[in-house]
Order: sequence, then structure tokens, then C-alpha cells
Amino acid sequence: MAAPITSIKRTERTEMEVQQEKLADLQKLMAEQEESLQKIMEITGELHSIGALDALQAMLQAKEKIAGIAVGQVSREPVTNMLNNLLAAAGTLTAIDPATVQQLSQSVQQGLNEAEKGVTEGQKIGVLQLMKSVNDPDINRALTFGMNFLKGMGKGLNDSAE
Repeated sequence: MAAPITSIKRTERTEMEVQQEKLADLQKLMAEQEESLQKIMEITGELHSIGALDALQAMLQAKEKIAGIAVGQVSREPVTNMLNNLLAAAGTLTAIDPATVQQLSQSVQQGLNEAEKGVTEGQKIGVLQLMKSVNDPDINRALTFGMNFLKGMGKGLNDSAE
């Protein structure tokens, strides 16, 4: 029968052995990624030649000053107003059905094309022609849409005033 194990010997690697192992791993990784490393070296070389690395280094050294300037600029009233308006506009756009926005956008484009055509042709409209045009189904549809839009907008303005 074999003798029982009474002690376990741990082999501890020296600092030199750990460094040698890390260097071997790094060497292996570099060999596997040779093409990528060459591209990175080319990119950094180009950045250095145009002075971008020097500029980046200067920016990193002045990071606190730059951060202070950026915070000062962002906290100005016009910038905060712009951000608030962007958020409000985004909220409005998310509440509208995309199909409606697309149809309205196409209608506006078509209307602009017709308006441009009328301007280039030098069309003039008299009062009688204006009254007759209300019976045109396309004009009537646009007028009805506009009137309903204005009615809804007026209701919204009334709700916000209360």
C-alpha cells in the first residue's frame, strides 16, 4: 500500500518566470494580430504626422479647463432652451402616427412643386377665381385640413391657458 500524502508542495513561480510567461503570451498575441498591429501603427503614424496626437495630448493635459468651458457653454440659456425645444419636438414626433407624417410630408412636397410651377408661369388669381377655387376638391380638402388643424390647435391653446 502507498504511503499517505501528508504535505502538498506548492511550486511558486518567481517574478522572472511570471514576466517570461507574460512576454511569451504577448509575443504569441502579436504574431496572431500582426496585420491589425501594422494598421494601428500606420494610423498612429499618420495622426502624429498631422499633429493630431500632440493636440490630443494637450487636450488631455488641459482637460479640467476644457471641461469647465464646455459646462459653461452648455449651461447658457440659449443652449438649454435649444435642448428643451429638441426634447419637446422629439416628444411631439413620437406621439404622431408615422403614416400621417409621411402622408403630410408628401403632400407638402407636392404642394411646393405646384406652387413653384405657378410662380414660374406667372399665374395671377382674381377674387372671383379665388371663390371658385373653393369648389376644387383638392383645394377644398387642403382648406378643410387646415381649418380642422387650426380648430385643434385652438383647443390645445385654450387647454394650456387654463
